[in-house]
Amino acid sequence: MSDMISADLVDLDLSADTKEAAARALAERMAARGRVTDLEGFLADVAAREAQMPTGLDGGIGIPHCRSEHVTEPTLAFGRSARGIDFGAADGPADLVFLIAAPAGADDAHLTILSSLARQLMNAEFTDALRAVGDPADAAALIRGEEPAAAPADEDSVATPAAASAGAATVGTGEREDPGPPERPFRIVAVTSCPTGIAHTYMAAESLENAGREEGVEVAVETQGSAGFDRLDPAVIAAADGVIFAHDVPVREKDRFAGKPTVDTGVKAAINRPGELIGEVRGKAARGEATAAGATDPSGSAGATPVERGGESGEGYGTKLRKWLMSGVSYMVPFVAAGGLLIALGFAIGGYEINKAPSVTDHFVWSQADSWAALLFQIGGVAFAFLVPVLAGYIAYGMADRPGLVPGFVGGSIALTVNAGFLGGLAAGLISGAVVLAVQRVRIPTALRGIMPVVVIPLISAAIVGFLMFVVIGKPIASAQSAMTDWLNGLSGANAILLGALLGLMMCFDLGGPVNKVAYTFATAGIAVASPSDSAMKIMAAVMAAGMVPPLAMALATTVRGRLFNAAERENGKAAWVLGASFISEGAIPFAAADPLRVIPSSMVGGAVTGALSMTFGATLRAPHGGIFVVPLIGNPLLYLVAIAAGVCVTTALVIVLKGLRKPARGATAQGPGGADPSAPAPGAKQPVAA
Repeated sequence: MSDMISADLVDLDLSADTKEAAARALAERMAARGRVTDLEGFLADVAAREAQMPTGLDGGIGIPHCRSEHVTEPTLAFGRSARGIDFGAADGPADLVFLIAAPAGADDAHLTILSSLARQLMNAEFTDALRAVGDPADAAALIRGEEPAAAPADEDSVATPAAASAGAATVGTGEREDPGPPERPFRIVAVTSCPTGIAHTYMAAESLENAGREEGVEVAVETQGSAGFDRLDPAVIAAADGVIFAHDVPVREKDRFAGKPTVDTGVKAAINRPGELIGEVRGKAARGEATAAGATDPSGSAGATPVERGGESGEGYGTKLRKWLMSGVSYMVPFVAAGGLLIALGFAIGGYEINKAPSVTDHFVWSQADSWAALLFQIGGVAFAFLVPVLAGYIAYGMADRPGLVPGFVGGSIALTVNAGFLGGLAAGLISGAVVLAVQRVRIPTALRGIMPVVVIPLISAAIVGFLMFVVIGKPIASAQSAMTDWLNGLSGANAILLGALLGLMMCFDLGGPVNKVAYTFATAGIAVASPSDSAMKIMAAVMAAGMVPPLAMALATTVRGRLFNAAERENGKAAWVLGASFISEGAIPFAAADPLRVIPSSMVGGAVTGALSMTFGATLRAPHGGIFVVPLIGNPLLYLVAIAAGVCVTTALVIVLKGLRKPARGATAQGPGGADPSAPAPGAKQPVAA
């Protein structure tokens, strides 16, 4: 670690008030040493990582960190704050701040060193020494592990461990009785992982191991970090009495841990309350709750599901419901894109009458364009037919893992059969997940556990869901779906314009996030039929147009007022032209992450303008994706492009005005320790700051 931190990367009087200012102050030291090539680009990466999960830890520690293409070599910077800085820890602000910077392609050796630092942070003696150190060079040496060794004590006054052990064994007036074979300790295997795989992963491992030693429990941890992972010995897993998953990204090769009492939670829970997790898994083992590590749960007990693994336990049902629905939508979108674009190509080649063409199975002619058009249309139609079953199946998967897939797909297919459509798929997915979770909670004999996931759960859950969809709720939902379709068909005038504006706001609110996906799914559900209504095609057109606005606007803004953006943002602006034109809203995320309070509201205003104008112009669209590449399939294409251009101009103007009004950050024009920011466009120019 000797080349990772030095005295000039230490600030023992960190004066920053916010975590953003703290990261900037420490990053400037890295930039001054040439470890960071683009200060603003690196800070944007740090902010993006921070947005995934706060990096504050109990005990007054903040560890902002990221992997970034703007980092030349793994680097640490350390700051100590007298007032404390809020990094989102439950116990209050942090006074010890470590900024960890790793290159995008950091090698395993360097990442291993970084992981060792993360483990050190769990050592109270180490953090106490950092709070007491008075010289930056001494602090750097301490972090590197070069602190002076304690003076050797007199050999006669200190017994060696062996001697102490021997002495303890002989204390007393008589011979010690043989206690017999020691009692076998409780054994736990654990997996820790976090999105970056640098800090939290290893700190959670250290915390669990320390807590295990205190409680007399054997804990073996598999850290699935950026440097890869060494699999636990299968014999160790087989001998374990329980499993702890502390992770914010999916556990790799999870089936290795199937059939054991399992606690599944976020990685920070293992750092902040490891003793509780150990107690929880011991309690499950005592009650015989053999919770599965993954989908192959032979016990049928309910464990943590894919969407519960992203955060701490105790999330509200509203949050869980959103995650369950997003699980279904995320798996459905590729079917929408593939099927919709194939249908659109069929229309482009053969015209809109192609949907009336006979099946190509017996009438395909290689040399006829109409045959190819009909083939593409029919393949797209088959792909589109999976929309509702996939939606339902993966909502159930989000709730109950793989056991939810069978009843979910069955319920989604029944929703199509009874004409319950998109709403029926939502209901079928939620019901399927709930039924599987209920079945899994039933205590069953050990002899039957092996057939639970492959026979019993699919059989019972599919039968219950099928009964409910066919007999109880299918027809009422179909009536509601029909009423909604009739309402959409009746939209006109001001109501249609307001709907377009609302959908535009939603598309630009989180740039590909849950709100964006709700609007997109609403639009695609309307055209996922052989003959979509005119209103449904107008909604689809408005949604796609609004989704193109943010990246195109950021690209335009970086072109016309480049000095308001740093070098990394100007480079991202070039890519945003293509992403925006392709209807990939995520192209604006780097800009929103670096400056959310200016970029996101500006994007929402422009998206609302575009959505309203698209509805006003009566533009229609049969394809659910494609951007400008499906313009030939758009009704009123010229006015449609005008609507997009208007929204782009509005967003661009707002971003430029808001960025131009801001005040330069304190010290933004002054040289940092060792020199000026190399990405600065000109001496004295205003520097972008994260809002």
